[in-house]
Amino acid sequence: MVGLEIDGAIAVITLANPPVNSLGLELRRALLLALERAEDEAAVRALVVIGSGKGFSGGADIREFGTAKALTQPNLLSLLKAVEDCPKPVVAALSGVCMGGGLELALACHYRVAAADAQLALPEVKLGLLPGAGGTQRLPRLVAIERALEMIVSGNPQRAAELRETLLLDAVVGSEPELRSAAVQFARTLVAEGRGVRRVRDLPVCSGNAEAYLQGARATITAAAGPYPAPPACLEALLAAAREPFDAGMKRERALFVTLMASPESAALRHVFQAERAAARIGGVPESTQPRPLSRVGVVGAGTMGGGITMALINAGLPVVLLERNREALERGLDTIRRNYQGALRKGTLTEPALEQRLALITPTLDYAPLQAVDLVIEAVFEELPVKREVFLQLDAVVRPGAILASNTSALDLNKIAAFTKRPQEVVGLHFFSPANVMRLLEVVRGAATSDDVLVSAMALAKRLKKIAVIAGVCDGFIGNRMVLGYGQGAHDLLLAGASPQQIDQALERFGMAMGPFRMNDLAGLDVGHVWRKRLQAESPQRDLFNVADLLVAAGHYGQKTGAGWYRYAPGSRVPLPNPEADAYIARCRAERGLVAREVSEQEIIERCIYALVNEGARILADGIAQRSSDIDIVYLNGYGFPAWRGGPMFYADQVGLQAVVRALKRISASAGREAPFWEPAPLLRQLADAGRTFGQGGTGS
Repeated sequence: MVGLEIDGAIAVITLANPPVNSLGLELRRALLLALERAEDEAAVRALVVIGSGKGFSGGADIREFGTAKALTQPNLLSLLKAVEDCPKPVVAALSGVCMGGGLELALACHYRVAAADAQLALPEVKLGLLPGAGGTQRLPRLVAIERALEMIVSGNPQRAAELRETLLLDAVVGSEPELRSAAVQFARTLVAEGRGVRRVRDLPVCSGNAEAYLQGARATITAAAGPYPAPPACLEALLAAAREPFDAGMKRERALFVTLMASPESAALRHVFQAERAAARIGGVPESTQPRPLSRVGVVGAGTMGGGITMALINAGLPVVLLERNREALERGLDTIRRNYQGALRKGTLTEPALEQRLALITPTLDYAPLQAVDLVIEAVFEELPVKREVFLQLDAVVRPGAILASNTSALDLNKIAAFTKRPQEVVGLHFFSPANVMRLLEVVRGAATSDDVLVSAMALAKRLKKIAVIAGVCDGFIGNRMVLGYGQGAHDLLLAGASPQQIDQALERFGMAMGPFRMNDLAGLDVGHVWRKRLQAESPQRDLFNVADLLVAAGHYGQKTGAGWYRYAPGSRVPLPNPEADAYIARCRAERGLVAREVSEQEIIERCIYALVNEGARILADGIAQRSSDIDIVYLNGYGFPAWRGGPMFYADQVGLQAVVRALKRISASAGREAPFWEPAPLLRQLADAGRTFGQGGTGS
């Protein structure tokens, strides 16, 4: 994991733990051993520590957090102390990724040389933590307190070139290939000039008014942090650096780090971090499977979804053949795409020449023939199976063999769509979320016949588009929309019980949801759910899918787009106002069902809606629709506004305790009348609860 070479008077220590040289126990041990060997070598006068692969180091190994390995010596703190206490000058040579514990290692070195494009960051706040190995104490001794606060509280990376004028970097070279020789030469110069060690801990904090500045920033940081405790804790650690001697500041940083490590918010964010990486793994597909080359893509449909998908593709530099059925629809779609870029132009994040370059990647057409040469076609037409059939029959006849045929369907049976072609193995679902050029989530739907390399290609495309992809099996609604149906039913039951749309939305928004279910309905359009329920009712006449929303739709109230739905909206406004007409429909439906409105508590609202998600998630796992419980969390976090600081519905259930969830569901089921089967705890949920296990401890599909 670590290489040691003696180059005259200079020892070069190379970190070699791919892909990002994470500072796990084995690497820490090897690095300490190499450091001690270089110290003992009489001919060595200075040391260079350099990375390999993707850069210097991505920091601590998050898999060790909360385990014995994190505490086993040398831990990160003791390793950095050994580096800092080395009697010979240690030069850190920084390239690529230099983040978290990796940057803290560099700060413990005596000098730093960096390639101009090296990415330096302390991103621990994104895991609900603060830098725990001296980052909050050393960084403000090398950069102005304003910059130190911004880097630590945001966690965002900065290029080395942007830090050239600070004490953080002693030299910046043009590119990575020059770095090793430049760092070795810098070390030789130190030796020649007789310059010894220079410990960052011995330097003063850069800004004389650091404490006053931090005190002034406290209210802003606390307000912006919301439910996250880490940003205010970062500020407190920086205050300790400004007020206290170095060792006292380190003690304060450590105490704050330990407190944050034990917080539920950090546990949730660390779960999300690992879940995003787990989602990329496809069960049952050999790791050696290679993606197909995708250099040109077709999109069928230039409406809201098709236009957003086209933007996502051209933003990634992929040429797109955009097909519509008539000139008017095509021109309208192109105009919408151009208009959608206006915000970026106004903000200065996109220039007019860059926009023209992107738009030039679009080849508009009214004919299927130009799709002959594409490597992938994404269908984004109306959500009706006969319409999909017509499109896929055409694509199968025109698109070259070996090209991938994808459907953006959000709920329909992908296997039926694949059966419209003579190549079902090359059909896959790519369910983008709207707006497709903004939303990070992509459900990759694996059909019964979808080949391994097509799945791998879809996941590679998602990465290229900078999206988080989750593999889903075929069922109505896949993962996200199947769950949202249960979530909506939970909210609807509360409505009939006596709660108002406002009360339900406000309770769930206080819980942390980005938007309550009725506000979300109005935004998406009540007609969308109405069409879905009609289809489901026709397919399963025995199901009771009655919803008050169907009465609103019949009255022409579709939500924001018509100015009224569950709420009403003033012309040109999206601010929801009470809608007496909706309230009247709700009261009428209660009366028709013989229900008397009662008081509904906030706790009941949370339990019914969130536990409905959990229960359906357990069924989805048992059915094999999701590969693992953390994939369900990723879908709900990135597609439906679930709060990241709660980790997703399945992680939240684990934290509450599955036994408590089962008890609540049984209680609801006992008083639910004809809705009782819906509320009965799912078999997998019961099984895990009875065994005292969690979704994250190896339950089926987790």
